[in-house]
Amino acid sequence: MKLLRGLKSRRRLTVAVGSLILLAFIAVNAIAFMQARAMTHFVASTSRTAPPERLSLVGKLKTILTGVRIPRPVNQSNPADVGLRYQTVRFGCPHNDDLEGWFIPADSSRGFFIEFHAYSSSKSSLLLSARALHDMGNNMGYDLLLVDFRGSGGSRGDQTTIGYDEANDVAGEVDYARKTWSPSELVLYGQSMGGAAILRAVAELNVRPSAIIIESTFDRLQSTVDNRFHAMGLPAFPFTSLLVFWGGWEQGYNGFAHNPADYAAKVHCPALVFQGGLDARVTTPEARNLFNNLAGPKEFELFENSKHCAFLGDDPKRWKDAIDSFLVRYQ
Repeated sequence: MKLLRGLKSRRRLTVAVGSLILLAFIAVNAIAFMQARAMTHFVASTSRTAPPERLSLVGKLKTILTGVRIPRPVNQSNPADVGLRYQTVRFGCPHNDDLEGWFIPADSSRGFFIEFHAYSSSKSSLLLSARALHDMGNNMGYDLLLVDFRGSGGSRGDQTTIGYDEANDVAGEVDYARKTWSPSELVLYGQSMGGAAILRAVAELNVRPSAIIIESTFDRLQSTVDNRFHAMGLPAFPFTSLLVFWGGWEQGYNGFAHNPADYAAKVHCPALVFQGGLDARVTTPEARNLFNNLAGPKEFELFENSKHCAFLGDDPKRWKDAIDSFLVRYQ
């Protein structure tokens, strides 16, 4: 009898432990699913979750349980606010029939730039670089097209794929620019996620620019998610892998294969890479990994005292000189 009671007790304990493990597994995946959805779906709100490094312990725990809150990006200003004349254009791309752009003509053009913004941003964040490029070269600047990715600014939608489907936007915008303005030299410029979208468009969608310039672009999707946990002082394992899995699943692609460093190996056009030495979103080794994989002529510019995508504001002369000398060599 004692033996029988012992066996029953052990069986109940095993079932209880197994149930707890199953519940924990479901709970962890449910949290990861919710987090991934929050990071890829913008909300109609004016209040945004603070950057992870600024959150209190309570704030971090709340964010882990409920997900980040990212308002749908809007354009806070336009080219006229920085003294540039412009035209608003709308055009279609695969899987997205309504993107909005600003075309900014140069008085005397030396080429054509298409600029792409970062994650959870919009084209108005590119106005500082647009002003600099427009004025570059003794009044012989560049024609510019600034575009809102799907889900941002004046474009339709409320979702982002962190650069994966945005590559289709890049391809559509390049096609539109070539048909509309027939530029002889076409340079693609992208900040962070914008750089990832450019690299995928060139590597996988047969986009052929004259050159590319990318700033603060992650080497792997998993790396940039890792860094957000590190910024909160929290362990990345196993949540990073779960977020990448569920985020990709929700958006219809394999998040573990969304790696700009892999795309870079198929990019043969000249490339200039900007990186900040104090960037907590994309580390310098990650940027170097991406850079080393680029297959064509390439240059790496490290702004030792800059954070994420802060180079033009921190050192405008160095930023302009680096771009000018790069384009002189490779255009």
